[in-house]
Amino acid sequence: MTIRALFFDVFGTLVDWRSSIAAGADAILSPLGHAIDCDAFADAWRGEYQPAMQAIRAGRRGYVKLDVLHCENLDAILPRFGLEELGGDAKAELNLLWRRLDAWLDVPAGLAALKKRFILSPMSNGNISLMVDLARHNGLPWDAILGAEIARDYKPKPEVYLAGCAALDLEPPQCLMVACHSSDLAAAAACGLRTAHIARPDEHGPGKGETGPSVPVDFAALDLLHLSQLLSRA
Repeated sequence: MTIRALFFDVFGTLVDWRSSIAAGADAILSPLGHAIDCDAFADAWRGEYQPAMQAIRAGRRGYVKLDVLHCENLDAILPRFGLEELGGDAKAELNLLWRRLDAWLDVPAGLAALKKRFILSPMSNGNISLMVDLARHNGLPWDAILGAEIARDYKPKPEVYLAGCAALDLEPPQCLMVACHSSDLAAAAACGLRTAHIARPDEHGPGKGETGPSVPVDFAALDLLHLSQLLSRA
């Protein structure tokens, strides 16, 4: 089947969460007199991401939005950085950083090129309002916002990918999952979606990201502009 829609992982694939969180945390905490390793802070916060979602995926907890999990995860890591007494206003500002993450440099032009031929939507674990704010912050030209909140579950559960296809009245092979995480792509492929890997070698810090897929994919691209070129030849 002809590919009609492109679904995108967002955290890591489209936005540089680590640098954005580290820089934002420094801007909030330094004026309050807190000197911490902000790169380590970003890593620690992100490190709570998968365990928090797993409780929902495993059925030990009902679905809650990622905004809620981010807030709970923040409370969990603050004592590690001597910030257990941090005020509520500062914590609220920190949690809002996830709505102001900066896109990788290739993303605006890459999405603009891809939008000429395809329906574009995030397929993210982020909730809808979070995705709206990220889109407005970075000029992401979505046609729809799909993902965890419409499925009431979290990737890599099959329901998330399949709910996105169903929302657009498309069959899975008509949809291409785009991500920098091989595990995300393997889960999407198991549901029948086509897959494209985007190299993000610095996602977790310099040289600490995937330079290529570790699973079979339909397309392996260096960035979104390269993906647009590959799809134009397909």
